[in-house]
Amino acid sequence: MLRLLNIEFIKLWNNRASKFLILAYFILLGFISLFASIKFNFGFFKFHAAEMGIFNFPYIWHFNTYIAAELKFFLAIVIVSMVANEYSNKTIKQNLIDGLSKKEFIISKFVTVAVFALLSTLYLFVLSLILGLIFSSYTEASIIFSDLEYLLAFFVKLLGFFSFCLFVGILIKRSAFALGFILLWYMMVEGIARLVLFLMDSTKEYADTITQFFPLKSMSNLIDQPLSRLGAVKEIASVAGEDLSYDYAVHWYEIAIVLVWTAIFMFFSYRLLLKRDL
Repeated sequence: MLRLLNIEFIKLWNNRASKFLILAYFILLGFISLFASIKFNFGFFKFHAAEMGIFNFPYIWHFNTYIAAELKFFLAIVIVSMVANEYSNKTIKQNLIDGLSKKEFIISKFVTVAVFALLSTLYLFVLSLILGLIFSSYTEASIIFSDLEYLLAFFVKLLGFFSFCLFVGILIKRSAFALGFILLWYMMVEGIARLVLFLMDSTKEYADTITQFFPLKSMSNLIDQPLSRLGAVKEIASVAGEDLSYDYAVHWYEIAIVLVWTAIFMFFSYRLLLKRDL
C-alpha cells in the first residue's frame, strides 16, 4: 500500500501544476486565520470577526469546516488531472505492463484521495485549535473538544467529492472536459432536478427529501451553513421578527449516504477500467 501511495505522490510532485495547486490549497486553508484580523470601523459601524465569536469553541469547528470545504475544487483539479495524465502520458499502460493490476491502480488512486482528505482534516484541526485557543472565550476541555463531529463530516465530504472527481476523470479521461462536467453537475444538474421535483409537488419538503440522496447534495448536507448560529445574527433576526431555528447537527444517515456514494463511485471506476481497452 505504501509503495502504491509513494508512486502516486512522486507523480504528483513531479508535475509542476499539481504541486502548485496542492500548495495553493493548503496555503488558502491557512488564510482562514486572516478572518481574525479583519477589522472595519466606519463611524457607528464596527466589525471585528474575532469579537463576533467566529473563533469561539465549539462554534469554530462548524465555521471553519464549512468555509474550508468550499476550497475543495483546488484538489478536484489535481485529482482529475492525476487521472487524465495517466491516459495522455500513457503511464497507465506502462504501469500495467510493469505488473500493476487494474485493481491496484484504482486502490492507489483511492488511497491518494483519502490521504488528501485526511491531511486536509488534520491541518484544519490544528489550525482551528490554535485559533480557538487564542481567540475563544471558552477554554474548558469539555467545550473545546465538543462538536468535533464537524471534522468527521468534513473528512467524509472531501472523501466523497474526491471519489466523484476520480470517477469522472476515469469516465471522461480529459481533464478539461472532466472539470467542465463536474462544474455543470455541481451548478446545474442537481439544481434543475430539484426544481422539477418542486414543480411536481410544490413543496420544499418533498424536493429536499428526494434530493438528499443526490451525490453532491448529500455531501453539501453534511455541513449546513453556520452563520445563523452567531449571536449577532440571532439578535438581528429577533428584532426583525425572523425565526432562525435550524438543524445544524451532523446526522449519521447523512454520513452513510455519502459513504455509499463513495463506494458506488469507486466500484464503477473499477468496472470502467476493467472493460476499457487501454
